Amino acid sequence: MPKAKGKNRRRKFGYNVNRKRLNRNARRKAAPKIECSHIRHAWDRSKSVQQNLAEMGLAMDPNRAVPFRRKVTAMDVDVSKEKKPSKIVRKPYVLNDLEEEASLPEKKGNTLSRDLIDYVRYMVENHGENYKAMARDEKNYYQDTPKQIKSKINVYKRFYPEEFQSFIDSLKNKMEVE
Repeated sequence: MPKAKGKNRRRKFGYNVNRKRLNRNARRKAAPKIECSHIRHAWDRSKSVQQNLAEMGLAMDPNRAVPFRRKVTAMDVDVSKEKKPSKIVRKPYVLNDLEEEASLPEKKGNTLSRDLIDYVRYMVENHGENYKAMARDEKNYYQDTPKQIKSKINVYKRFYPEEFQSFIDSLKNKMEVE
């Protein structure tokens, strides 16, 4: 039976197809997505982004907000004597909340999987520091080499030093009892 001719032909890209999901009006009205809850609650949709940020004491452009030093000439001295009007911060609580949140200690986000922890504990419990025996163990499903197993144990030691030490101490106590 012959093949259908249309199935094997290469599909061509449709350049004329409009793939934009939003229409023009929806794109214009879309407000910026704000991740920070402090800023989101103080945001006024009737004002521009720059006006909102200025009211909160934040900068739209950090390059303009922080002045950089340059060589001072005689002409610049006259200009610098004129005082520029200071910006009024109407919502200082936003800035205070952001500073308070930034001063909090960062959570330790990286952890090891439960499977890896169980694997390392099993290997250390049954074989101690004999990495070659660990490599030959039947629970070594991924066929790790002795060096790979050693590195996994070292990673576990680095991530959970207190837990590993208490585990080793409990193993020593078991050995003394037997």
